[in-house]
Amino acid sequence: MPDLTVYEQLESDLGFKFANRDLLIQAFTHRSYLNENPGHRIGHNERLEFLGDAVLELVVTEHLYHNFPNPEGELTNLRASLVNAKTLGDIALALNFDNYLLLSRGEAKDANSKARHSILANSVEALIGALYLDQGLTAAKKFIDSQVLTKLPEILAKQAYRDPKSTFQEMAQKYSNITPSYKVLAEWGPDHDKHFRVAVNLETEEIAVGEGPSKQEAQVAAATNALRAKGWE
Repeated sequence: MPDLTVYEQLESDLGFKFANRDLLIQAFTHRSYLNENPGHRIGHNERLEFLGDAVLELVVTEHLYHNFPNPEGELTNLRASLVNAKTLGDIALALNFDNYLLLSRGEAKDANSKARHSILANSVEALIGALYLDQGLTAAKKFIDSQVLTKLPEILAKQAYRDPKSTFQEMAQKYSNITPSYKVLAEWGPDHDKHFRVAVNLETEEIAVGEGPSKQEAQVAAATNALRAKGWE
């Protein structure tokens, strides 16, 4: 078993006292840890992550519904900007969740990869699931309100909820009557830490290039650069 005093400190930092601390430890237990520690009596966090994801979406959706009169598409984009892996991973880093993860030795060494950021994001969802099971929706909502929904003003100020791909497509059709296309120029890196370079074209004209740890993120980067190149921001 890991050092329980570490998780007592986490409870103190978060302002929650778990009735079943096993749920808290499980929220930070990665599948890889069990492979090297078969005697660990607590399961990995994937089921808690599944539950927490649903609770997170419900709380965020309800908040947006009651506070923003925007149409459905804009609300969907706002929600996505709050619950995506980047936002949740950044929250986990700010809360020092890296100190509580139970990982295999290999995963533990890979501290700065896309995979680690994803593991951290998943731990936030798993913690929400653990809070929900241990203390109900009120406790889960308290965590979401204080750690996730507080990111909303910054997202609104930066217009981070805008989908660059959709915006560039709208502008391209408006001004050029052309639908953009995306082409992968290069990809490299191991399977767990891939990187892609993608170009966005208007017919045969290459407008901009973007890079990212997935094809989707590289496309978003390319669209963002294309909006800037065209002066359509």
